[in-house]
Amino acid sequence: MNDISPPYKLVIVLQDLEFGGTQRYAINLLQYIDRSLFDPELWVLRGGMDMAPLAKQTGVQIRWFSKGSRVTPLALYHFFRCLARNRPTILYPLTVVPNIWARIFGTLLRVPVLISSYRNLYANQYERLLWPLSTHIICNAEAIREKLVKKHRVKRSRISVVSNGVDTEFFVPDSAKQSIPLTILYAGRLVYQKDPLTLLKAFVRIKEARPEVRLLVVGNGDLRCELLQFIKHHSLEEHVSLIGGTVDIKKYMQKARIFLLSSLYEGSPNILIEAMACGLPVVATRTSGIPELIEHGRNGYLVLPGDSKTMAKQAIHLLSDSHLWETMSTQARIKVLTNHKLKECVRLTEKILLAHLPEQK
Repeated sequence: MNDISPPYKLVIVLQDLEFGGTQRYAINLLQYIDRSLFDPELWVLRGGMDMAPLAKQTGVQIRWFSKGSRVTPLALYHFFRCLARNRPTILYPLTVVPNIWARIFGTLLRVPVLISSYRNLYANQYERLLWPLSTHIICNAEAIREKLVKKHRVKRSRISVVSNGVDTEFFVPDSAKQSIPLTILYAGRLVYQKDPLTLLKAFVRIKEARPEVRLLVVGNGDLRCELLQFIKHHSLEEHVSLIGGTVDIKKYMQKARIFLLSSLYEGSPNILIEAMACGLPVVATRTSGIPELIEHGRNGYLVLPGDSKTMAKQAIHLLSDSHLWETMSTQARIKVLTNHKLKECVRLTEKILLAHLPEQK
């Protein structure tokens, strides 16, 4: 039986350490969590090492159960054995596959506290079946909490919302930002969920109105070849740059004018908050938790998913009106400073974890 006393052993479980907002959230939590209260470790189910250097900088122990590209039965077996031998006080899985198996294994092995997560509007993690195994659920947007309650019939009292937070002393506007060339930025995975083709279709229209504008696309994913074909077909090679994913996204944000996000669905995109902290007005889709970040007409614009025409129209408006841009840039950063400071979000997470320890009930 675990000795339930501080520092409490906390295990955070990720599927991988590829570039992603949830991976960034986990690393931030590990970096800033109170070590007098928690003894954290990071367990990773498979390979994908993009953010491993950042994870190692937190100084916590990291265990990998596979270095392959998939979560295999053998990886799950190693996860189960490790959990049995090193049972934590708190098990906190992030991303879909860890949320499924950590709850099953944690229940079988009687882990005292199972804090699950739900960070994507369409996360397929069998929530209606598995949520009763969770001591508590943390999600990152009110829209997601509402879905858990209405669709998966989760008791509202079993869910807390902790917004994503960013380091507002690191993600700052660049006072020496160059206005020429005008640069639009997208950063994120190049996958169906993010719908980057709509982004490119919008850019074709933007370029017609503002021929000097450039688009910078930063990310990895299986749609990269399709995007390259679109760029070639529309003769955009001199105007669009595709750059692989990077942990150093700030340098691109500080040189961009606006940020575009064309996702079909989301949770509460960490990358959007980082862009806003850097003073970038955003044109993004009205889906999931995004309207909780973007106040239409105040710090950015919201458009319907797939609507490249309106996305282009709003982007052109921002690029053509310097006073509007200045106002929205200021309001974007104020929004982050008010609601999304990293350390405040970490403290809230700590409070939730502590509240569900056995002796706290």
